[in-house]
Amino acid sequence: MPRAFIFVLDSFGIGGSADAAKFGDEGSNTFGHIAAACAAGKGDQAGLRQGPLRLPQMMRLGLGEALRASTGHFPAGMDPVAAPAGFHGAAQEVSDGKDTPSGHWEIAGVPVPFKWGYFPDTVPAFPAHLTEAIIREGGLPGIPGNCHASGTEIIERLGEEHIRTGKPICYTSVDSVLQIAAHEEHFGLQRLYDLCKIVRKLVDPLNIGRVIARPFVGETAETFKRTHNRKDLAVPPPEPTLADRVVAGGKRVIGVGKIGDIFAHRGISEVRKAPGNMAMFDTALGAMDDARDGDFVFANFVDFDTEFGHRRDIPGYAAALEAFDGRLPEALGKLKPGDILILTADHGNDPSWRGTDHTRERVPIVGTGPGLKPVDVGLRPTFADIGETVAEHLGLAPGRHGTSFYGLLRADA
Repeated sequence: MPRAFIFVLDSFGIGGSADAAKFGDEGSNTFGHIAAACAAGKGDQAGLRQGPLRLPQMMRLGLGEALRASTGHFPAGMDPVAAPAGFHGAAQEVSDGKDTPSGHWEIAGVPVPFKWGYFPDTVPAFPAHLTEAIIREGGLPGIPGNCHASGTEIIERLGEEHIRTGKPICYTSVDSVLQIAAHEEHFGLQRLYDLCKIVRKLVDPLNIGRVIARPFVGETAETFKRTHNRKDLAVPPPEPTLADRVVAGGKRVIGVGKIGDIFAHRGISEVRKAPGNMAMFDTALGAMDDARDGDFVFANFVDFDTEFGHRRDIPGYAAALEAFDGRLPEALGKLKPGDILILTADHGNDPSWRGTDHTRERVPIVGTGPGLKPVDVGLRPTFADIGETVAEHLGLAPGRHGTSFYGLLRADA
């Protein structure tokens, strides 16, 4: 029986979204702008990386053609591949958002059918009744922040006050989210998780997608650092996802990284986490080793987004892509007859763009598997086509959304 692997390079968009202007993101292009910056020498950083963006493995599989499918342009400073070795294309999101749950749910065959709730970019950002409830139900002396902010910036600005007063830092962004930052030792990690569970229930009536625990360590603004003990409390998807369908068929879904949190741990047989992209890659490789016939490994590599996209760090993002690409042969070497591996993303986060938030972009579809044809799958109208393709590969019945392109990949097609 077959196995399936989806690796999500979190925030690695490829521009071109037909409705980007609606989100204030017309012209954003995470991959394209990183490549252009590196080609112009703006991706150089001493001791980190130099020169044009080098992604030989993903380019060999068709990443450059995926960008061309999305935008009509090839990445600057990168050499075209005459005949890509993998199947390739791009996908447009239909969910009305540019956030983690929307992107992942749609990849898994369930576009978001409703509008998320959001907090306004005002001070305060939260309605008074919510602020009062958080303080009352959480037994807190107060909540500094209460605004739109970058997570690293607000910890640097308010972290010392938090340690001194015991007030957890609460903030939001253009996403449907309420984030709570607190010191792992002075406030307590478990106490932070417990507070987030309380707040999760309080924001349910507001249709907020996620409450995120953002623990950090350090003693001064100069030494504060977020840890990898982040936890996302998301609402569950509104209908069965690809993961639910795999489990219902008696097979396993191994979620690597924050996948379990994104799906509210529904349809996830086992969760495996690790700190940082390279450790996460090791974990994903272990999951590939352990996957049995009919199993599905769903992996998220979050550092692209949190460490480099939001921080508008072009050299860092470029170096992270190159490091990931350098490890890709290890994953390709684990593919057996009957396997499929797809590389994609959940949204964009253009590090050259204004602000610190996600960008509305199309995402790449780049993949391979023994016996699968290296064809152009075109511009797909929904991320759900990815999930439906995996579903067909695994022998599952079609879902309600999306159209499989598996027929294009089969050697007998």
